[in-house]
Amino acid sequence: MATIGDLVLVYKEDVPAFFARIEDIVADRRPDWFRVTLLILQVPVVETVWILREAYINGEGFTMNGIPLRLEKVKGAARPGPHAEVDGDGHARHKDGRKGKVISLLDRKKD
Repeated sequence: MATIGDLVLVYKEDVPAFFARIEDIVADRRPDWFRVTLLILQVPVVETVWILREAYINGEGFTMNGIPLRLEKVKGAARPGPHAEVDGDGHARHKDGRKGKVISLLDRKKD
């Protein structure tokens, strides 16, 4: 289920339309409906509130003003663990035995 802080891709008529981040989900006054605050990631950034059922937040299609819409939670790339051990001199030793030199991008910007 998509929840607060998740990134979703919004499909309009089965075509990807825009990305949004779920900022908040609170119960609506009507049972089984929720007020979903979305931060639409476009230029300029826009915040909006949609009133949706839980099934719609979970990816089931719905219509708004006759337009078919659907939210799809975006799965982030898996974050790799550290690739190498770095000693005090900036030399790296990879787990597979390779050696290398770590170059700081911040130091390069100073030059």
